[in-house]
Amino acid sequence: MDRSIPAIITALVLLGVLVLMWRSWRKRSRRDAGLSAGYPMPGSAAVELARAEAYYVATTPRDAPLERLAIRGLGFRARAALTVSKTGVVLDLDGNQPVFVSAAAIDAIGAAQVAIDRAVETDGLVRLSWRLNSAASTDDRRAVDSFFRIIDPNDRARLVDSIRTITAARTDPAHQDESEA
Repeated sequence: MDRSIPAIITALVLLGVLVLMWRSWRKRSRRDAGLSAGYPMPGSAAVELARAEAYYVATTPRDAPLERLAIRGLGFRARAALTVSKTGVVLDLDGNQPVFVSAAAIDAIGAAQVAIDRAVETDGLVRLSWRLNSAASTDDRRAVDSFFRIIDPNDRARLVDSIRTITAARTDPAHQDESEA
């Protein structure tokens, strides 16, 4: 009898915590239901510039690395394959449809140390800063950061350099003149 009362109290507290977690996730999912992950996949196969195996950590609002977005396809941690081409980056998370991030939507690539429940060594995470696809207007594209833990350090350098290359090509005036012709 003396052990059953603490066990019941502990079970009720744990049940209460689980209910609160479930309600919070439902509320977050409703809040983010209108957000769309990625852009339409390009029709033709593009030349692969880099590929890396990684652990996907989270996608958060820009400069808010402790607030997870519940975007379909990007809501949960997973093992991932990142593929960079001249048209953009494909995020292929296990158990989800691949998400394409257009090169035009990528704002920056950098390093991070903290994202939600993941704290690693200095510059242990790769942060891909981009803008969500919004059907409303180009002014309404929400800025987000996606965090990855790249498994192989050699792949990390190649991946980051390739993403910097496609974002630099987008902002290079000489490249813009060529694309307008």
